[in-house]
Amino acid sequence: MARDRQTFPSPRPVDLPIGFNAWLLDCAPVAGCDTCRSEWQRLNEAKGLGNITQAAKHATNIRDHASGAH
Repeated sequence: MARDRQTFPSPRPVDLPIGFNAWLLDCAPVAGCDTCRSEWQRLNEAKGLGNITQAAKHATNIRDHASGAH
């Protein structure tokens, strides 16, 4: 009997649309804020290492902090 669904992870990486990473990392740190500056530095370090998942987490932290704490 053939299975209809894949039950194991695909060995091939997923190709994201062009510009998707830029959309994920789109954020604007607030000038003069130590928290925003720290997250921005970590975002750039993760981005430089190619760790987009971690960079996106830092971008989310910046967006959340900038919109709620300031």
